[in-house]
Formats: sequence, C-alpha cells, structure tokens
Amino acid sequence: MSQHHDHHHGHARHGSKNRKRLALTLVLAGGYMFAEIIGGLMANSLALLADAGHMFSDVAALGLSLFAVWIADRPSPPNRTYGYYRAEILAALVNGAGLVAVSVFIFIEAFERFQQPPEVRGGLMMGIAVGGLVVNLIGMAILHGGRHENLNIRGAWLHVLSDALGSVGAIVAGALVWAFGWHWSDPVASALIGLLVIYSSWRLMGESVSVLMESAPRGIDVDEVRTAICEVPGIGSVHDLHVWTITSGIDALSAHVVADDDRSHAVLLDALRTLLHTRFGIDHMTIQIEPEDFTDCGECNVSA
Repeated sequence: MSQHHDHHHGHARHGSKNRKRLALTLVLAGGYMFAEIIGGLMANSLALLADAGHMFSDVAALGLSLFAVWIADRPSPPNRTYGYYRAEILAALVNGAGLVAVSVFIFIEAFERFQQPPEVRGGLMMGIAVGGLVVNLIGMAILHGGRHENLNIRGAWLHVLSDALGSVGAIVAGALVWAFGWHWSDPVASALIGLLVIYSSWRLMGESVSVLMESAPRGIDVDEVRTAICEVPGIGSVHDLHVWTITSGIDALSAHVVADDDRSHAVLLDALRTLLHTRFGIDHMTIQIEPEDFTDCGECNVSA
C-alpha cells in the first residue's frame, strides 16, 4: 500500500516564472556582451575581454538554463516516469563546468600578459566595465527570486554574480591604469576574476553531482527520518529507506514500514504523510506497509 504525491503543477508554475527571468536576463547579457568585446579590443584590456568572455559564457549558460526549464515542463512520455526534471540539474552541472573552462582560459592569458604588460586605455576600460556591472546587477535582481528554489536558476545567478565581480575587478584595474599607469593591474585583475569564477562554480557542481548520484537532500538526515518514522504509533520498524532529490524543490522518499498492530493502513499512511511533510518537507513519497510476519523484506538498511 502506498501514498504518492506529485508536484508537477507546482513545478510548472515556478517554471513559467523562471523562463521569464532567464529570458530577460539573457537579452540584457547578450546585448552588453558585444559592447564589452568592442570596448576590450579598443582599450586593449585583457580584464575587459576576460569579462566579455565570461559574459559570453553567461549567455550560453542562460540559454542552456532556459532550454532546461522549457524541457523540464514538457509532458512525460511513458518511458520517462520522472519526466525531464533532471534536465535542469544537467544544465546546472554543465554551467559549472563551463565556468571552470572559462577560468582556465583567463589564467593562461593573464600569465602571458603579466610577463609583458601591454599598454591599456584605463579610462575607456573603466567606463565599459561600469556599464557591465550595471547590467549584471540588473540580471542578478531579476534572477534573485528563483535562486533559492531551483538549482538551475542558482547556477545562472552564480554566472551573473561572478561576472559582476569581474566587472568590479576591471573597474579597479582601469582606475589603477588611468591614475598610476600600472598596466600590470590588468592581468592581475583577470587572474582574480578567474579565481572568483572557480569559487562560484565549485559548490554548484558539487550539488549537481550530489543530485545525480541520488544522495540525500541537503538538510535532511536520513537517520533522523528513520527514527521519526519508527516513532509513529503502530509502526514497529522501517527498512529499504531511500531519500533523494528528483530536481530542485522536489524531494522524494520510498520506504518499507512494518506495522506492529492491526491499525488501519490508511491511518498509518496519513500519519506518515503528515509527519514527512511537516517535519522534513517531503511530499513525493512511496510507502509499502507490511505486517509483522511478512518475511520477504530483504536486508534492513538505510541508504541515500
């Protein structure tokens, strides 16, 4: 006997909002990317070109995230029982990997320029970078509402955040070049941008891999879930307990529980549903209730 809840409709509502957020941010980032490329070439600034390259990765990441949100809301075919929800997690993982690749390119270029710092037009560099910072701050504000509820949106938000920090670095480097003629500050700022990019992507990749490996959701202790289930009146034990994340905002649980009295299964299921929802925020669950003398229960364990 099982209890099963599906949050497809709630996820679709969030998906519609997230599509609008991503589309608007994509237009802003794509438009200013060309301004940074032209400005970087005119100012001969690696920091600006690195920032433009990062913004290009933003545009690609936002496009990928937008596609993932769209495909995640598509109807599920019979052979995909969880639909396309994991497309958003895959997009987040690719975004993280893309950020690392961009940072490696920045490090290589910064090392070459640090050995022979070229002439840089600091004033122009600073002006272009200020415009980039404004665009990135607007993009962050647009995506802010969805970053806590969706790993894919958080990945896009991190892209924009690291790009905003890169713009700050380019502004500082431009000011140093303009005021003191310190042309070496341009490659130094580029290297710092690269470090920020790696830092912002590492946690995103870790969380994406954790979801794909079906680890227990962050913030949920599986042993605590097991203990809580066993404390429900009428339940003697639990085995084959699994807790995992389908996609951002949708945690799932499956378990076999052994009833130790003649209480109605419907009553037990209702008690378990209420417990798992109120205490752990889990609504997508499949529970099998077994009598005490049921012997084919397999190895009793907890996994996540």
